[in-house]
Amino acid sequence: MTKKNELDPETEALIAWCTEVEGFLVAGGATVSQAQDHIEEQIEWFTDLFFDGLTPEEAAKEALA
Repeated sequence: MTKKNELDPETEALIAWCTEVEGFLVAGGATVSQAQDHIEEQIEWFTDLFFDGLTPEEAAKEALA
């Protein structure tokens, strides 16, 4: 496992962003486990949304649509 201080800033930002998305998915009715599984299964899609500049809330709305 890579130590946190070894991650580049972009990766750290993506992880933090996905953590926020997870919170919005849970608020939208998913369990924490479901939210985490969905993000892991769709990580490329979520990464694209991150780089497209969507907020975590916008990404969660897209995922729940």
